[in-house]
Amino acid sequence: MNSNAIYTQRRAQLAAKIGPNSVAIIPTAPEQQRNRDSDFPYRPDSYFYYLCGFTEPRAWLVISGDGQTTLFCQPKDLEREIWDGYRLGPEAAPGQLAVNAAFSVTELDAKLPALLDGREAVWFPFATHKGLETRLDGWLGSLRGRVRYGSLCPQTQRDLCGVLDEMRLVKDPHEQAIMRRAGQISAAAHIRAMQCSVHMLQADQELREYHLEAELLHEFRRHGSQFPAYGSIVAAGANACVLHYRADRGLIRNGELVLIDAACELDGYASDITRTFPANGRFTGPQRTLYELVLAAQEAAIAATRAGARFTDPHDAAVKVLAQGMLDVGLLDKNKVGSLQDVIEKRAYFPFYMHRTGHWIGMDVHDCGDYTEPSEIGQVSSRKDALTGDTIKDRPARILQPGMALTIEPGIYVRPADAVPEQFHHIGIRIEDDAIVTATGCELITRDVPVDVAGIEALMRA
Repeated sequence: MNSNAIYTQRRAQLAAKIGPNSVAIIPTAPEQQRNRDSDFPYRPDSYFYYLCGFTEPRAWLVISGDGQTTLFCQPKDLEREIWDGYRLGPEAAPGQLAVNAAFSVTELDAKLPALLDGREAVWFPFATHKGLETRLDGWLGSLRGRVRYGSLCPQTQRDLCGVLDEMRLVKDPHEQAIMRRAGQISAAAHIRAMQCSVHMLQADQELREYHLEAELLHEFRRHGSQFPAYGSIVAAGANACVLHYRADRGLIRNGELVLIDAACELDGYASDITRTFPANGRFTGPQRTLYELVLAAQEAAIAATRAGARFTDPHDAAVKVLAQGMLDVGLLDKNKVGSLQDVIEKRAYFPFYMHRTGHWIGMDVHDCGDYTEPSEIGQVSSRKDALTGDTIKDRPARILQPGMALTIEPGIYVRPADAVPEQFHHIGIRIEDDAIVTATGCELITRDVPVDVAGIEALMRA
């Protein structure tokens, strides 16, 4: 199926969901200024791109419930195109993008009231585009001014995010293929960074975090990725205990671990990989002990990821392994924290593992989609959090379906503290892979980079 057919199919699906007497308005993302006369690299809004694949700024989609699509885009302008690049233009847009009609974005305010006229409901993404509600008020106000001439103004405003989130949550074969390729590119970048680390240390060269970041970015772009999917994390030694640390000037020393959480975006789809490895290619005893604990937790989470399972099942499986491991290696004193069940119920593991084991992934690295099962949303129970004392409302977690995509990323982070064995101080480890849910389990699409101790050490020796 060609890309136009995919986007046409998605728009038709959306039209069917909002109903024949409705209209949906979807703007793309605005350009963002970086500093004077310079913008950040442009990326279209994910909802907008999902529905048409158009990458130019200052564009709008209007989709009516009868399936008609109107695009508003930048007009052709030779002078601006000399400076800023080629524009498709409204004349070519219907043929290129398979939309029914296209107009210059300068005509948006003049034409929108007519497109809203006679509709019962107008749908748009709530709280995602600053000023959109005000713009809509203006169009509706203009339409109300013509009611004496027979115009009918929509009486209902609906949030489009929920409908599109559900559509985007299950990835079709086209999306899965792009995500697999993004995972392959990102895995190759991790391999390049690992090998660069050991080579520079063996050559007695100064090695800093930004050296490895440069290798990652080079590999992403070399294989056609448009952007990093997020700010690359390259954390050496104790820096790995900072969850959202950014690649900086930190010195990478022989004998330390390096945690890299970095991946590319390809054709609008993100990948997300974390690997932790010894800078010199050889794990020490304490490093290996904790690394194999995190890897065992990830394998337990992977085994729990399958159609019919709950989104929380992989996290629960990982926590059970991590908590037992913390008791076994002495990070937690069983005489103080009690049994494995006590550790889990009281969240005594939290000082060493404080994040969830995964999130949805797709067009956004933390992709859209509810984490609560829609059919069971009314089933609510309350409990008091063991650590904060806050009242938590629990609803049944999402039931996984084939085609859903999520990360699986347990970790362990050891800061110096009383009663924490010194051999583990300043060790931070996370292992993360991307998974597509299947009927019988899950497909890991980022395993082209080694994850086991022997595989990492062999790669770095090579």
